[in-house]
Formats: sequence, structure tokens, C-alpha cells
Amino acid sequence: MKKDLHHTSGYEVNPLTLAVLSKKDEYGKTTSHVLENDTEYVISRTPTKIIDLSCSYFGASLKGRQEGTKNICGITHKAPISIDPSSGMYFFPTASPTNMLCSWIAHSHIEQIKSAPNQTTEIIFKNGRKISLDVSQGSIMNQVQRTAHFRYLLDKRLQTLPQVFVQQPELLT
Repeated sequence: MKKDLHHTSGYEVNPLTLAVLSKKDEYGKTTSHVLENDTEYVISRTPTKIIDLSCSYFGASLKGRQEGTKNICGITHKAPISIDPSSGMYFFPTASPTNMLCSWIAHSHIEQIKSAPNQTTEIIFKNGRKISLDVSQGSIMNQVQRTAHFRYLLDKRLQTLPQVFVQQPELLT
């Protein structure tokens, strides 16, 4: 299947986004290679900036989402975030978000994680697409598990929220 490649200056993460990968252009500047199901985008911003702008699109900031993760499950470093929980958009960083090599992976699209040579990891997405990351399998597995835990806790809160207001309607006034 041929993948369409588009160059653009802006991008919002959406439910079709598989990953926002850090890449260097021919001048050594950090750019992003965004993978969707059948489309790829090259964006002249860092992956963390794209994630921050995507959080803003949904009414928050990356810093706010990271604080939310900390408040819900105590994760403070390489924190997974929910760009938009109602759309199931949970992403985790492959390194510290302040690191220019940090990429962001969509938790819900991962099918399999395989160890590859030289401490690299192959991620196979549910649609069959594969990427190779210069990160150990153990680190990626840890990020997947932390994201699953955060997702479970946040989803549980969101599901019980309507019941709280039914049981305590005075909270609405």
C-alpha cells in the first residue's frame, strides 16, 4: 500500500495519528514525521511542540496534561498524556519531552512491541505499519504499561463523574 507524504507547517493530532516521530532535516533541524493510517506528514516543528499545540486545540496545554497525569497516578517523568480522553487519544513520550529526540506514540494503535538489534525497538501498529525506535524494548514496554495504568484510572474517573452529580446535585449549582 502506497503512503501519501505531505509537507505542512501545522498539524493537530487526531484519532488516526499513530506516532509523531522526531527526525532531523538536511540542515540538522529537528522536525516531525507524523504517521497516520495511510498518510505521512513532515512538519517543521518538534514532536513535543506538535503535542503541545494539539493539547491546546482540545483546551489544555501539554504542561497541564502532564500535571493531570501526576495528580491522577503520580507519574512525573516521561508522563503519558491524554490529548483528548473522549476520543481515546493517549500518547506517551519515548524520552524526556525536553529532549529533541523525543517522539510520541499513540497507545491505542500499538499491536506488538519487539526487541531489535543494538538496543532498538520495533513497534507494530494494528494496521500493520512498523517503526523502529532507538529506545530499548524495556523502556517502551514500561511506557506502554504506565500509559495503560493512567488510561484506566482516568477512564474510571470519567465514568463515575456523572454518578457523582446525580448523587450530589448541589455540586452543579
